[in-house]
Amino acid sequence: MNIETANRLLQYRKENNLSQEELAEKIGVSRQAVSKWERAEASPDTDNLIRLAEIYGVSLDEMLTGKKAEATEEAPESDSSEPEQEYAEPDENTTYKRYDKVSFKHGIHVDSKDGDSVHISFKDGVNVRQKDGDRVHVGMDGIHVDEKGKNRVYTDENGHVMVDENLNKEHHSSRAHKFFKMFPFWAVSLIAFLAWGFSNECYGWGLSWICFLAIPIYYSLVDAVFKRNASHFAYPVLVAAVYILFGYFNICGGWPFGWVIFLTVPIYYWICSFFKGEEEHNE
Repeated sequence: MNIETANRLLQYRKENNLSQEELAEKIGVSRQAVSKWERAEASPDTDNLIRLAEIYGVSLDEMLTGKKAEATEEAPESDSSEPEQEYAEPDENTTYKRYDKVSFKHGIHVDSKDGDSVHISFKDGVNVRQKDGDRVHVGMDGIHVDEKGKNRVYTDENGHVMVDENLNKEHHSSRAHKFFKMFPFWAVSLIAFLAWGFSNECYGWGLSWICFLAIPIYYSLVDAVFKRNASHFAYPVLVAAVYILFGYFNICGGWPFGWVIFLTVPIYYWICSFFKGEEEHNE
């Protein structure tokens, strides 16, 4: 491999905010192999070249030569019998600039032009990366949070969540609040909705839509916890979800008697206001 191609591989890796270890893990090779490619001491085989092009979002020609492929084939003449296209084709006389990248291949993948990225898949779980290098991973192997190059939170072999005690509590709380608010829980609800519907279990599509009620429940719960104010929690949405489940599964009398749970809504907010008044009084 020539030095120009090796330099391009190094540039692409840095533009995608990947370390040599992370890139090696994605491809399935050793870190030393990636290092040799970027120093022009070795060349990746065809399969690895294709994988590198997919990860970097470029064509093989562009990655190897640095030149973007030009379209040489003429567009076929339109057939009047074909339906009119819904979207206009890109104008060749217009200059386009690449911004955020969104892909639904093997999951949900969002890469912003600023360097932030979110990747969600059944195989790799949820991976959130910020341009400053902070990372969050939630998957079958547990939870891992890296901040400024140091592991702050992880799940040990017994399933316990371990948190760095040296973190500044206020700083950690604000960052944790930001993370949980930015976490794409809507995507988790969407995946659960599709999985439930296609499985055709427990009423299938007829009930799987209830997964979307979990979205306001999740985000309002995050605010309630970090702002220490239970009134921020979307309790009526939770009650509606519980009532629907009572009706479908005939729990506590089903539809005819399950509505009683709605009487707890004003009680809940009365309790919230009571404790809030107590706190203000104590202050």
